[in-house]
Amino acid sequence: MSVCVNPHIAPERRLDVVLVAAAALVDADGRVLIAERPQGKAMAGLWEFPGGKVEPGEIPEAALSRELAEELGIEVAPACFTPLSFASHSYDDFHLLMPLYLAYRWEGAVRALHHADLAWARPRDLARYPMPPADAPLLAALRDRLGA
Repeated sequence: MSVCVNPHIAPERRLDVVLVAAAALVDADGRVLIAERPQGKAMAGLWEFPGGKVEPGEIPEAALSRELAEELGIEVAPACFTPLSFASHSYDDFHLLMPLYLAYRWEGAVRALHHADLAWARPRDLARYPMPPADAPLLAALRDRLGA
């Protein structure tokens, strides 16, 4: 058997799995929206893809639609999300499973209702923003799909 090493997965530990859906909103210029985590929250100051926890009995697309309305003040129909990739990352006290969806259509103006700041960035520039460990590995999939 070959040996595989991934420092972001801790199979020897029993951790609760937290399902969080995230979105890469893509504007007409091919830029992606990222949001800065506010002070007082875990990982404050880091940039992330907007989204949030999937509640019991909720599908990820519906959770993401709800979260984007709460966080950004926009409406995105669940059918407008296209799966892109996912992150699987063990933190100290839980394991995060995070599907990342693309969205090109939404209603309303994007506003930072729960974040410190928002930024639109080209996929090639996203690595310049400090991100949580689970988000950063998703950048390659975005660059592959969207180009520069």
